[in-house]
Amino acid sequence: MPTQTREMVQVLHVRYAGRSFDLPLAGLQVSADSSDREVKQQLAAYLEVAASDLDSYVVDRHQNGNLTVRPEAVFG
Repeated sequence: MPTQTREMVQVLHVRYAGRSFDLPLAGLQVSADSSDREVKQQLAAYLEVAASDLDSYVVDRHQNGNLTVRPEAVFG
């Protein structure tokens, strides 16, 4: 019986403009090792917005290699 392997695809979870969605990192030509600046630049290009629109956004890095780009949290 053949053994099936399942390749783990690393994703970028995005919260932007009231929407939430996932994109494969490879599709954005970034990896878990990419800088925050690189991730934001590639995401801005994908969203067709100015890179400066993501200046206040945070890139969270997860142990499984996934990333999250989200607005900066404000507590008060």
